[in-house]
Amino acid sequence: MDLIADILLVAGAFGAGFYCFILSRRLSRFTDLEKGVGGAVAVLSAQVDDLTKTLQHAQTTANMSTVSLDSLTERAEAVAKRLELLVASMHDLPEAEPPKPQEATDTPLGPMFRRRAVGETQ
Repeated sequence: MDLIADILLVAGAFGAGFYCFILSRRLSRFTDLEKGVGGAVAVLSAQVDDLTKTLQHAQTTANMSTVSLDSLTERAEAVAKRLELLVASMHDLPEAEPPKPQEATDTPLGPMFRRRAVGETQ
């Protein structure tokens, strides 16, 4: 009976060793930096770094645009105030008289030249 128990114990130890060997190989492939989860983590880490840089650049650009828009808005408000003053001052001017039509005159405005075609006589 002891011999059967020892054989079963050795068989169980070999089975557990074989199982550990298979798990070891699977884990090494799983954490491989090129193909496994380790590779995916490395790629995602690089993408996060790129996105962080892009986000910082976008924030800097947005801040510069905000400053530019603020200055343009201030200029536009100043111009709008000036235009309001100009329009208000236009109400104080007398109304202009309509222009008089020019009289037709028989005198020519200056010397008149006429180009003749080749072979044309007068």
